Amino acid sequence: MKIPWLCAVILAQPATFALAQQLPCAAQNSGNEAAAQVLRLDDVVREALDKNPEAQSALHTIKALERHVPQAEALPDPTASVGWAGNLAPFSIMAGDPSSYRGITLSEQFPYPGKLKLQGAMAGKDVEAAQVSYEAIRRRITAEVKAAYYDYFYFDKAIEATNSNKELIEKISKIAEAQYRVGKAMQPDVLRSQVEISLLLEKRIVLEQQKATAQARINAYLQRSPEAALPAAEEVTPATIHSTIEELYALAAENDTVVLGDGKMIERGRLGVALAQRQSRPDFGVSYMVQQRADQAPMNGLTFSVNIPVFYKTKQRQAVAEATENVLSAEKTRESRLNELRFEMKQQYLAAKAGEQLLSLYSKGVVPQTSMALQSSMAAYETGKSDFVSLMANFTTLLSYETDYYRQLADYETAIARMESLAGTAITGPDDKSTPEKSTPAQGVDAPKKEM
Repeated sequence: MKIPWLCAVILAQPATFALAQQLPCAAQNSGNEAAAQVLRLDDVVREALDKNPEAQSALHTIKALERHVPQAEALPDPTASVGWAGNLAPFSIMAGDPSSYRGITLSEQFPYPGKLKLQGAMAGKDVEAAQVSYEAIRRRITAEVKAAYYDYFYFDKAIEATNSNKELIEKISKIAEAQYRVGKAMQPDVLRSQVEISLLLEKRIVLEQQKATAQARINAYLQRSPEAALPAAEEVTPATIHSTIEELYALAAENDTVVLGDGKMIERGRLGVALAQRQSRPDFGVSYMVQQRADQAPMNGLTFSVNIPVFYKTKQRQAVAEATENVLSAEKTRESRLNELRFEMKQQYLAAKAGEQLLSLYSKGVVPQTSMALQSSMAAYETGKSDFVSLMANFTTLLSYETDYYRQLADYETAIARMESLAGTAITGPDDKSTPEKSTPAQGVDAPKKEM
């Protein structure tokens, strides 16, 4: 069957539509040079985490708190004192006076058994809470970097689609001019095609500005200049979520950093209650003294002391009540976070599922159908059975759905990244039932048809 000459012109262009650039032939044409110049998501995330000053600050905070643990478990510093009696001259003894002396005293305080251990355990919980905070920073940065990367990927693809379709509309415009010269088309057809070219130029300018913003955002995470050049993003293949919403709820409740942090504060608070209860127990002190006296042998002395918590009603008892209230407050904070966490997970889950359905709809239904409609309208326009307005409507519809596919893909992967931040683990994996249509949208008019 002879292909209409208008379709032949279009089909002769291998990059007519941006979606066709994912075909094997397009990958082969890209060559090794393109493969070497690819911005990989894993590399971006790794570099961002390594260079992020907030994460580095959190690491130093952890190390500082680790240094505090042995301090909290250590005994109070001993004290030494010197004194004399009899003469005002320092360290002198009055001759002939047996009450005159000079001496030194060493003292040490011993907290009631268990107090130092509890203080060390509380300091250890501070370390664990700081480690959770560090993990929270890493997860947040990872999710933010992934969102920036997927935006950058989308603008790359949207610009490619715009450029490819600009070439297509320029060819259609030339065809319309040729048709107009031989009296088979009207002048508004030519003017409409030129308007579409201008609109695509406008769209490309906006997309390039948005891509530059996304590039600057990635560079900020990488601690680079906003103007630093970045290669094209690596191709993104839609991931598959294998976890149910109930499983995601359970993962989030177990691994969410806010919940974990609140849990550490609860544990620390309970240790604080136990310590406050022990504060009503007395501490002990021991002092050793040695004195030199005139014309007499040195005199040694030993003193034992104990504090008496006589104000326990207004001091120690209130401290126990204070610590108990802090525990209750932390428990309620964790309950509030668990309720909020389910909403956040559900919100991202619904967004991801909607994106998954739209990706399937675009790749298997909307784009192929629109491609067929464009083919049909091009052939009809060539034979005079359709007008130019219908051809342009099908063209702009296909362009819109091409870019919408990549927008949905970026949003879908971003939602997954946010769910993984809440769950604390990967929630996707390879899909054994996946098909090529799942990883790429249906190709444009120049794509080969699949056998049914």
